[in-house]
Amino acid sequence: MTTQLSLAVKDGVNFAAVDMGEFSQLHQYSFDIPEKSIQFSGKAFLNQVLSLTSAEVSLNNLPPKKSIPFYHKHRLNEEIYIFVQGEGEFQVDDRVFPIKEGSVVRVNPEGERCLRNTSDTDNLCFIVVQSRINSHPDSTIEDGFATEKRVSWVGKEQI
Repeated sequence: MTTQLSLAVKDGVNFAAVDMGEFSQLHQYSFDIPEKSIQFSGKAFLNQVLSLTSAEVSLNNLPPKKSIPFYHKHRLNEEIYIFVQGEGEFQVDDRVFPIKEGSVVRVNPEGERCLRNTSDTDNLCFIVVQSRINSHPDSTIEDGFATEKRVSWVGKEQI
């Protein structure tokens, strides 16, 4: 269970948008697993905030010299970790490797994973995207297409 603060979501028929704040402020969100007596702060899930239907996305901030307090696997979802600040180490099964800003890691559901921040001073900030493994056989380029509408920002409502 994740504790979410009340957020001002802007939405319309075809979108939802929210300002989650800076990564340095993610400590205001907490993630609890009562059956394992685990609680830690710095993780915000976006699925309920944005009414996501195809993926789970979380924003994460791990303080200096801290580790995720448990290993975990998934039943159906692969995870993609996108590191946007800091440095640390990532472990999948028995393999440990360095990660830093710009690193991207994909883990299969059955991969037992954990990560830690190795810095003495800097936060390790990252985005995690979960989606059903083997559920996207085509590339995104094939799904997207340009429309005939001309780009114009003048006089348009700002969200």
